[in-house]
Amino acid sequence: MKGYPEERAVSLAEYIIEHNATVRQAAKVFGVSKSTVHKDVSQRLKYIKPSLFEQVSEVLKQNKQERHIRGGNATRNKYAAAKLPKN
Repeated sequence: MKGYPEERAVSLAEYIIEHNATVRQAAKVFGVSKSTVHKDVSQRLKYIKPSLFEQVSEVLKQNKQERHIRGGNATRNKYAAAKLPKN
């Protein structure tokens, strides 16, 4: 979805809130870059729909607090998969 930035910002925010998604996940679904998602929901949305901006900010704040845990799990899974014996 590469339409108008205002419409895209609202759609991205609604998706992030509904699915508790990360910026990376939203970017993949909408076919835009992570930078575009971040700019839309953290800068443009503030002026378009302030109430929606507050909601999406809470989700992004939570994601930021949890990202070190996700990274650790990803690393653990990567090395656990590498140690599996090949048949």
